Amino acid sequence: MAEERACCVVSVSGLPDAPTPAAGPWSCSGVVLSRGPGLVLCQGAVFAPFLRDGPAAWAQPRTLRPDALRPRLRLLVLQPPAGTRAPALGLDAPAAPQSPAGGLRQHEARLLALVPCGAFQRALARAFGRAEQWRFGGEPAGDDLRALHWFAWLRVPGLDSPGGGWTARAGAGCLRKGEGLLACGSPFGALCPDLFLNTLSRGVVSNLAGEENALILTDARCLPGTEGGGAFLPSPAGPRLVAVIAASFCWKGAEWVGLTLLCSLAAILRSSTSVLDEAGIAVPPVPGWAGAVQAGSGQDPLAWAALVECGAAWGSGVLLAPRLLLTCQHVVEAGAPLHVTPAPGPGRAATVLRGRVVFATEESSPFDVAVVELEESVPAFVPPRLADTFLPGEEVSVVGFGALGHACGPSVTAGVLSAVVAVAGRPVMLQTTCAVHGGSSGGPLVSSRSGCLLGIVASNTRDTGAGATYPHLNFCVPITILQPPVARYCRTGDPSAFAALNRAGKGVRAAWRLQRQPGPPSKL
Repeated sequence: MAEERACCVVSVSGLPDAPTPAAGPWSCSGVVLSRGPGLVLCQGAVFAPFLRDGPAAWAQPRTLRPDALRPRLRLLVLQPPAGTRAPALGLDAPAAPQSPAGGLRQHEARLLALVPCGAFQRALARAFGRAEQWRFGGEPAGDDLRALHWFAWLRVPGLDSPGGGWTARAGAGCLRKGEGLLACGSPFGALCPDLFLNTLSRGVVSNLAGEENALILTDARCLPGTEGGGAFLPSPAGPRLVAVIAASFCWKGAEWVGLTLLCSLAAILRSSTSVLDEAGIAVPPVPGWAGAVQAGSGQDPLAWAALVECGAAWGSGVLLAPRLLLTCQHVVEAGAPLHVTPAPGPGRAATVLRGRVVFATEESSPFDVAVVELEESVPAFVPPRLADTFLPGEEVSVVGFGALGHACGPSVTAGVLSAVVAVAGRPVMLQTTCAVHGGSSGGPLVSSRSGCLLGIVASNTRDTGAGATYPHLNFCVPITILQPPVARYCRTGDPSAFAALNRAGKGVRAAWRLQRQPGPPSKL
């Protein structure tokens, strides 16, 4: 695929006879931005072991030149075997020396500069609060966060090609949450590149922050070593490079949230203007991006989602009517004053509304549901269409205020409807593979095919023995359980319409306690 031809692996090592050789080689992924001249962009942290001043060098706001590194480094760029072409990206592959590992092409490179991306750094500070203990990297302990916004420019003469052009690109400013992305990188860097070079992962734009969307979160699943790889937007004319992978894993406290952190390519290019000008490299402008209009339902799930705050607790909710919202009982159980902030949209600013709980399920109920009446109507609200059937395997998405909810509005994650659990032929639980995080409870589950509301998120999965959270295994209350009492309440205004949610039978209770009958209780 064209995305694979535009990506590579970057390896950095000290020569054995160098004055102070560092352990290595160290490696990451990279993107080939140009073949006229040959340029590769990668994540800057791969150079951390070779900094003369150590990690403190990342704290300065200025560009780091090659003399900031230890002398006599060897930089290599690894690419797929020769004889492949990527015409959609404007990249033709010239002949090059091949390594023994599966015929991979190997190019010598030299560092132009390490460049900090200021817009990305500011977006990081805004979106990821210190109090929430965000970490990034392959382990919960994370990597040095000071290196996250640094990127490296490499000059690679072996990539020069007569008439070679720049990789087809797109600006991030017009990205929309929920829009499809394809990430390309090499898990574990230079380890077994014949097996792992330039693997692909599909996802969506989960959230956006910063100037012209300098920071992008995606639910495309990437592994350590893919840092520096590319994120591409599909288009009829071929994929367009829009961002660079900055961190493959995100952790919130000890919880893996299952999202990948990207930096807008346009933001990196703006930060690199002086470096590229000094090298005599003219950069074609990055075009804006007009995403394809989504066909079909005309429904906007982002407009149904709302942030629900009850004292120190917070979660998500889904609006069914201008003054009626569903959420989870555990979100509002504190009994403190309730505030609801619908997601902003066209013609609608983010406004905090007061609400009151008119019904909440009992602790003994298998359904974790609360009904909230708002004191004011949400303006210009278009109610969702409610599903009446569920198709296992269909593509779905979850909208909720997990992860970056407080700072950047609702996030979108995509997956499939992995299971429909029925009791006596009636669906009582939906399971999905969407990444669901703390704060997503009560948010809408939506069919990507029809745009209909399928249910509300109740929880993800936690292994209480190991203390591990699994964001891609989660559970939702089907809307078919909730629609009849909601309709009755809208007609009568009587909260007792929801009382049946507290009288579920044993089979339903067993399903929601994750137990089999007979048998021991699950540890999940």
